[in-house]
Amino acid sequence: MMSNLLVIPMVLPLIVGIILIFLRPFVRTQRVISFLTMVLTFGVSTYLLVEVQRNGIQTLDFGGWDAPYGITFVGDSFSLLLTATAYFIAATVLIYVFATIGEEKEKMFVYPLILLLLAGVACSFLTGDLFNLYVGFEVMLLASYALIVLGGEKGQLRESIKYVLVNVFSSFVFLIAIAFLYGTLGTLNFAQLSLRVAEAGQPALLTTIAIVLLLVFSLKAGLLLYFWLPGSYGAPPMGIAALFGALLTKVGIYALFRVFTLLFYHEPDITHTLIGIMAILTMIGGSIGAIAYNDLRKIIAYNVVIAVGFILSGLAIANQAAIEGSIFYLVHDMIVKALLFLLIGATIYLSNVGRLDRVSGMIRNYPLLGWMFFITMISLAGIPPLSGFIGKVYVAQGAIESSAYVLLAFTLISSIFVLYSLLRIFRAVFFGESTISKEDMLPMKKAMMIPSIIFVAASFALGFGVEGIAGVVSDAAETLMNPTIYIEAVLNQGGA
Repeated sequence: MMSNLLVIPMVLPLIVGIILIFLRPFVRTQRVISFLTMVLTFGVSTYLLVEVQRNGIQTLDFGGWDAPYGITFVGDSFSLLLTATAYFIAATVLIYVFATIGEEKEKMFVYPLILLLLAGVACSFLTGDLFNLYVGFEVMLLASYALIVLGGEKGQLRESIKYVLVNVFSSFVFLIAIAFLYGTLGTLNFAQLSLRVAEAGQPALLTTIAIVLLLVFSLKAGLLLYFWLPGSYGAPPMGIAALFGALLTKVGIYALFRVFTLLFYHEPDITHTLIGIMAILTMIGGSIGAIAYNDLRKIIAYNVVIAVGFILSGLAIANQAAIEGSIFYLVHDMIVKALLFLLIGATIYLSNVGRLDRVSGMIRNYPLLGWMFFITMISLAGIPPLSGFIGKVYVAQGAIESSAYVLLAFTLISSIFVLYSLLRIFRAVFFGESTISKEDMLPMKKAMMIPSIIFVAASFALGFGVEGIAGVVSDAAETLMNPTIYIEAVLNQGGA
């Protein structure tokens, strides 16, 4: 059965990562194996996504125990679209890591850790129950704890303490919420939970649990509670930071979408209004941070925060157009945020400076780098025809349909702040008199530019070829908006 392939995105990276631990001295072998694993898993995820369009949601029940009694993994358009995007990004970023991270760090198990990180991300996207969502989070976070301190520099260790404490606390609260939910409803399977929450009518106790889960996932996604994010995402090497910026917050965003469209959608005046308020405050805080600093790493980290608020505005609006817009923008943001981190990483490497007030004129020496940054800037700002435009249009359409004019205003204003914050970098770093003489110019490594070129091409492809994934996004939004589709695919398959 094709659904058996659902195990590949979760288990293959895990197995390969364990094997690579024993190949520590053989750096080139590790590179080849890890890259091929990412490419293969991307291919399998894409194939499964196509199968969902042809034959409907794919489910896999481990050990022959039908849902809701066994461990179930579910691949619908939403989860598989994000899984395929994650592995595409990981395979591309690995090329940059090969060129920049250095052999000393490569022997610190960097490739097994990256594979473990992706296994946790895939498990979080594909799990069919709340407890295995917790497991997926923890696998991902364990890998990120090690990656954030890779190299052992003082700044990394300082930021890692904050990062670990925040995530350990949120995981502890997550476990408590799981225990209360299981004690109340007697199940953790998403499909059966959805049925039982609907039968109970989401009373006050369940709404309280929903708010606790909202706080947990907000900590992990950087929604309002993002105080840990700018420092943490600026600490590791830029190849690793690109994976963090592209993937880690997106797992928290996915959890919020899944839980608040499938389980807790009966009291939107409480839960979704709260999400909307938190999204607004996140966009405000991220916008202030993005223009307040001269540190290049912090500017792009605060742009991650702004995107979190924007994407979750669609969940707060909660109609078909807004959800489609959020999904479009989520895929776009995963790709283009990885691109942004790689370009800033190349800029810092070539100039040996991490502040925008200490370097200028780089476009004279490295024109390709400068113009790719310009494309990235207009893509993130949502200027057509690049990939950010269509998502913003759909979210705006959804806001107008629901008369959510306050959210609409803040999403539009946040786009202006994104443009302004990146325009500051473009103007200060790339224009003006060059601070790097021709004698001091470092050669541009081709392997540093190839991933960025791939991501730029992907942004153009998403913008010009939006019809190519429009059906997938529409199907994903329809499944999120209609829990019955998910429930029937999971429970009816086993006759439950």
